[in-house]
Amino acid sequence: MKAIVLFFLLLWLSALSAYAQPRKIPNPAIPGFDIAGSDVRAVQIADAVMAAMGGRAAWDETKLIAWNFDGIRKLVWDRWSGDVRIDNLHDDQTVLLNTTNDMGRVFRNGEELTNPDSVAKYVKQGKREWINDAYWLLMPFKLKDAGVALKYLGDEPTQTGKPANTLQMTFKSGNIHAGSKYKVWVDKKTHLITQWAYYAKQSDKEPVFTLPWDNYQPYGNILLSGDRGKHNLTDIMVFTGLPGEVFSDFTRTDLSRYQQLK
Repeated sequence: MKAIVLFFLLLWLSALSAYAQPRKIPNPAIPGFDIAGSDVRAVQIADAVMAAMGGRAAWDETKLIAWNFDGIRKLVWDRWSGDVRIDNLHDDQTVLLNTTNDMGRVFRNGEELTNPDSVAKYVKQGKREWINDAYWLLMPFKLKDAGVALKYLGDEPTQTGKPANTLQMTFKSGNIHAGSKYKVWVDKKTHLITQWAYYAKQSDKEPVFTLPWDNYQPYGNILLSGDRGKHNLTDIMVFTGLPGEVFSDFTRTDLSRYQQLK
């Protein structure tokens, strides 16, 4: 009898302990996400997008990403350390910077710059380019970033006629995109973003562009798309590790020789 009572007591304590544990949110918002300015339906769709892209855990575990932005720049980003390499493809300029502390080095016109004002100028420029170019590749993972507010706009097919839910992204003051807005189309079946539009001002009625998000491919445990119609992202690569000189040496190297996640 005592054994039975002890069994049920332990069972009850185990259930109570499990109930007391905080629920893990599959896709927690980044601190600063404008939850008060977002609606529930939009947040639910954003979470479905993250799941379709491979899930938050897979995204958090993704360390090193490289890509070619529209034939203009090649970038390598270490998401964990904040180190970024930006090679301009139309000249010899290379910027090595850290996005956390905004410190960096610049190679330009055949030599490393040493003038502090010049270095600061091109490091700042490089960070703006990284923010822009990363958004073109990784925006679906950033729907719940700091400063973002999401609104559900309803059903609307894409330009190719695919059924989709549409979201509006606006940004608080202080965010790099503040003052602008995006509209994104989320496929009803796959929950992947299949189209986006950019508005320079939130009051604008017509977008600066409307472009597709097509041809998703697996990279390790996440999906990425590089097809933006006339402005494609190519040479997309994901790594678990790269030599340190990628972020410290101005010599440009062929990243394809290193082991990639497929």
